[in-house]
Amino acid sequence: MEKCCLLLDANQSYASAEKEIELLMGIKVGHSSQHRLVQRYELGLGKGKGIIKQLSLDGGKVRLRGETSSKSPKRGESQWRDYKAVSVEGFSKTCAAFFQDNQGCSQWVNDQSLGRIITCLGDGHDGVWNIIGTIGEPHRRREVLDWYHLLENLYRVGGSLKRLKRVERYLWQGCIEEAEQEFRPLSSPKAVNFLAYLQKHRHRIVDYDLYQSLGIGIGSGDVESTIKRIGLRIKISGTQWKAENVPQMLRLKCAYLNGDLFSSNYA
Repeated sequence: MEKCCLLLDANQSYASAEKEIELLMGIKVGHSSQHRLVQRYELGLGKGKGIIKQLSLDGGKVRLRGETSSKSPKRGESQWRDYKAVSVEGFSKTCAAFFQDNQGCSQWVNDQSLGRIITCLGDGHDGVWNIIGTIGEPHRRREVLDWYHLLENLYRVGGSLKRLKRVERYLWQGCIEEAEQEFRPLSSPKAVNFLAYLQKHRHRIVDYDLYQSLGIGIGSGDVESTIKRIGLRIKISGTQWKAENVPQMLRLKCAYLNGDLFSSNYA
């Protein structure tokens, strides 16, 4: 019964899970009882399968309930806060998510069986690369800027389509100097910002053509997909969370995505 409740709670609101449990099993388990079950259940973090050779990391958003006080009993405005999700790949893919716990995120990855070289994929956000910078040893990390985010930022510059296509070809082969030369004569803020972006991530812009041919990851789509699937639960219309309840729901959703909830001995 508890496992059935957890499976439903991982994918829909507690109120909806209450209705489905009653329909499917003929037993009423109130939404408050389901909430208490999730919060007290011992949910372990997933374990990567085999030697981890690649990971992708990104951030998602969760909406927190506004605070109340004795002086102002009316609930304040809700606030959006960040969480981090990471997907690691060995024999198969395993994900985990952490709310305001960057150290826990890096520790979880470091506790895996990491390969001699591990490819680390992320977009351009500092928060992502700050965490990646604490994973493994520097000489064993292969940091790669997500190709699709790089391309997205390139086309935001606008202007001559021919120029943008030339730069795309340069970047696809990791020719950063040639790409920069195309924009140096320009003084528009977008071009200047893109040059700064290239300089900042210079060591993460690789020969994407070669990497793809060698089967090395060039995109962080795995973790972006994970965040979208987590969002289907934590961003249900109208949902607002207490901060203390977020980590457990992230664990529950990741346990579902990893297939752990379907294990007969999972706890």
